[in-house]
Amino acid sequence: MKLVPLGDRVVLKQLAAEETTKSGIVLPGQNEKKPQQAEVLAVGPGGVIDGKEVKMEVKVGDNVIYSKYSGTEVKLDNEEFIIVKQSDILAVIQ
Repeated sequence: MKLVPLGDRVVLKQLAAEETTKSGIVLPGQNEKKPQQAEVLAVGPGGVIDGKEVKMEVKVGDNVIYSKYSGTEVKLDNEEFIIVKQSDILAVIQ
């Protein structure tokens, strides 16, 4: 199955939390704390939303930071995804 977002929606796959620091120190319990970083898997077409022209600023493959309590979590084929509005994406990581 494939998720195809509508309007100004974006499908994200959350990046895994790092369990060790750069110096090699293991950080227990990091899996409980989900990072707000994700990879863009699919982007909606944009268009006119609520009377305003919406141009999609992100593209498939971008790594982004999104708002903590935004979006809808979806489980499909034993994988978890997050569907957010483009306005809930705060930054693109370059």
